[in-house]
Amino acid sequence: MLNKLKTLGSEEWCSFESFNIPAIKARVDSGAKTSSIQANNITVFFKGTEEWVRFDVNPIQENRSIMITCESKIYTKRSIKSSMGISEERIVIISAITLDDNTFDIELTLANRDSMEFRMLLGREAMIDRYLVNPSEVFLLTEYTQEDIDEKYVAFRKEKTGLKIALLASNSELFSNKRIIEAGRSRGHEMVFLNVQQAYMKFDAKEPQIRYRGGNVIDEFDAIIPRIKPSVTFYACALIRQFDAMGTYCLNSAEAITQSRDKLQATQLFAKNDIHVPITGFANSPLDTKDLIKMVNGAPLIIKLLESTQGKGVVLAETTKAAESVINAFKSVKTNILVQEFIKEANGQDIRCFVVNGKVVASMQRQAEKGEFRANIHQGGKASKIKITTEERKLAIKAAKILDLPVAGVDIIRSNKGPLLLEVNSSPGLEGIESATGLDIANIMIEAIEKKLKFKNKY
Repeated sequence: MLNKLKTLGSEEWCSFESFNIPAIKARVDSGAKTSSIQANNITVFFKGTEEWVRFDVNPIQENRSIMITCESKIYTKRSIKSSMGISEERIVIISAITLDDNTFDIELTLANRDSMEFRMLLGREAMIDRYLVNPSEVFLLTEYTQEDIDEKYVAFRKEKTGLKIALLASNSELFSNKRIIEAGRSRGHEMVFLNVQQAYMKFDAKEPQIRYRGGNVIDEFDAIIPRIKPSVTFYACALIRQFDAMGTYCLNSAEAITQSRDKLQATQLFAKNDIHVPITGFANSPLDTKDLIKMVNGAPLIIKLLESTQGKGVVLAETTKAAESVINAFKSVKTNILVQEFIKEANGQDIRCFVVNGKVVASMQRQAEKGEFRANIHQGGKASKIKITTEERKLAIKAAKILDLPVAGVDIIRSNKGPLLLEVNSSPGLEGIESATGLDIANIMIEAIEKKLKFKNKY
């Protein structure tokens, strides 16, 4: 009987007619028991007494411009261990899959596979009594060219809508920047990447201009999405003000970005508006160092550069002597710092709330690496989905509102005194929170622009 079984390569194309997915590349892995498919925006609902699930699939790797919404009855829910060894509960559905000319039902778990090479994994349960696997070969059943895939998905590509949106940043290859551009294009908008340092301005009451790359006059945009790295904050905010003067909607204003980047001013605004933060001190003279340390309940304590980001420029001083040395060293080179109490009970954890237009649209918990106190993803922190409390939600929304940021990443730490605000980021990253929650945050940001501009998108 074995010689009658067809052989699969380690990669194969398959399709799901019931989901209207004409082609999706699968990793064939006999070491994995269950098959899984990439799923975002997972929503559970009821049809009568039956539990169903709705989810979005981006069937082409590294391409969010094509999105297919699928619905299926839930078969079961199962604890699955990921490749990183983390167990999580996943929804399991049953669907008909087609491989070459063979169609049959398989169990599929719904999983966020954005960080993985393949949108689908075909496990051994789907292959039993049907296929053998030759891991040294690929596409033994069907092989498609890029032209074939383009033709299969031509009906899914969106027409231009007329909205023109620019992403103002420094690196077009960053995950977050690529995701936002993909999300805008998937909704039919014209998306343009503008490098902050290659744009310059003409100040004129009658004809203000922004030019780009040696003389090209930038056409009018409906909206600007600023994604500004700290080193270009001053210049980028000048550009944002210029766009605003020319009548372009800016998702985050220059004033809001400037306030969020100045940790001292932001901390003063939070204290003024009755938002609780870890006890924080600020002083200029080395003569005040000892009392400054006492003021924040002594060592261990945190020392922050005023313009630190992604956990850089943040130091943990574990003893009073070390704290004095670090503080005085910074002061000797005239570098402004904040000194902040260390929340030991947080155990290297914090919470990132992603706020869009006054709502927390997603939240994740970040856990610092062993031996590290900073939970930032860029410092090796691990992200997982978390359900925040009502108090934490109100704190995040209020903090973003105080800084007048329509889009913000609000960092909160849990303490014995309740939730405390750590900081607010005006250019929050998407990779960690999208991977942890499975939500399409970039799409939510584009929707926020449409709502502000009163644009009705047929998509």
